[in-house]
Amino acid sequence: MGHFILPALTFADRHMTPRPIWLLLAGGTALTATASLGMTIWLDLHPCHLCIFQRLLFMLLAGFACIAAFGSSRWRMLVMSSAFAMTSLVGMGIAAYQSWLQWQPPGSISCVGGQPGLIERFVEWLGQLQPTLFLATGFCEDVETTILGLSLANLALLAYLGCFVLGLWAMELYGLTQREISR
Repeated sequence: MGHFILPALTFADRHMTPRPIWLLLAGGTALTATASLGMTIWLDLHPCHLCIFQRLLFMLLAGFACIAAFGSSRWRMLVMSSAFAMTSLVGMGIAAYQSWLQWQPPGSISCVGGQPGLIERFVEWLGQLQPTLFLATGFCEDVETTILGLSLANLALLAYLGCFVLGLWAMELYGLTQREISR
């Protein structure tokens, strides 16, 4: 009986459209950004520059996924899928860095430096324009809350990883892999 399952899954994958995956990703990333804002307000959290930047990346991912879901041309799908994958990778890197900061012994390292970096300046600018969404008031190394033993940065890392994997799967379903593009 087990030998019938694999051919059925392969057949289903060949005839599956990526639109439901992109819609799932759009909804999931929009929900993640909204939950980030809601938790900040309800739990009186103090997000840092990296937290705010990750919130912005989830908003961008929602937009890219929505455009990819309704993209009609192959090139639009390629551009949006690539932007989604690259943004997911950037998010993974930032969430991993923040997780690393949080794993250090308290007081040994801080995200506060002499000169603010590009992310900090960008978040500060956004915070002046829209303080409700983008005002950074905390420190990156602080763990204010955990869910299932994971900090919010750890959970964001897992969410970005999931977005990346699902985004690649959607690209594969649409035939946007390297072998298809080179034809």
